Amino acid sequence: MAAANRIKKKFAELKARGEAALIPFIVAGDPDLDTTRRLVLELDARGADMIELGVPFSDPMADGPANQRSLARGLGAGASLAAILSMVSELRAHTQIPLILFGYYNPIFHYGCQRLCADAARAGIDGMLCVDLPPEEADELKRPARANGIDIIFLLAPTTPIERSRKIARSASGFLYYVAVTGVTGARAELDTNLASHMRELRSVTDLPLGVGFGISTPAQAAEVAKLADAVVVGSAISLLIEKHAVTGDVLEAVGGLVGAMKTAMNAARRADPIANAGDANG
Repeated sequence: MAAANRIKKKFAELKARGEAALIPFIVAGDPDLDTTRRLVLELDARGADMIELGVPFSDPMADGPANQRSLARGLGAGASLAAILSMVSELRAHTQIPLILFGYYNPIFHYGCQRLCADAARAGIDGMLCVDLPPEEADELKRPARANGIDIIFLLAPTTPIERSRKIARSASGFLYYVAVTGVTGARAELDTNLASHMRELRSVTDLPLGVGFGISTPAQAAEVAKLADAVVVGSAISLLIEKHAVTGDVLEAVGGLVGAMKTAMNAARRADPIANAGDANG
């Protein structure tokens, strides 16, 4: 199967079932790559639909304290891009869940865009999201990514003007990632009250699925977002669980439990709200 088809195929399957995608973010190498490998399989079994693999980086300016510490632990464990791709290659013997590299441009530039895209496609990566790479400067990565069947996913913020959203959407593939808060990653007590209107506005400029992340940390919040978006991304809450439970040895149960509860709540919210499915994207 071509790599890009895994993301497109997953959204099509979910749309047919009336579900939104749950996309956990975990930092590769936190606390070590073997745990990351086991976490991917656990989350797949617990109902995750895709998984973002964070690439450890020393200056993660878009991330809050929980993910910063997680990324630092990944760096300390030696989780380089080459090591992450080797792990992904091993995982592909056991799972076909879409996998997305999530990180910053410095490690990608150092590795080399052409080389990374070829190696990532060979390993089984389906998408890439580079936080600090605007679409106007992304050709060096976008061209080899698309040549190798890898989706390039871009971020949109609540402050992004609609005309710029339209421009970003034209450059993206896979899905659009809407940042639900102004600021860095991290759990929030309340969701953006304007999220519904932002989703309606974005659906007027693109047919790509819409994912929402940043600030979502509970099953109840995931359920609320699932009624409006095509995908829900959860990161910092998982980083906190890994930090706490890696030392007690029950990290798989703790993280898997949260993800399973989120997916159950999201599906229940979709079934209870007949309007939700009407907003689905075509992708």
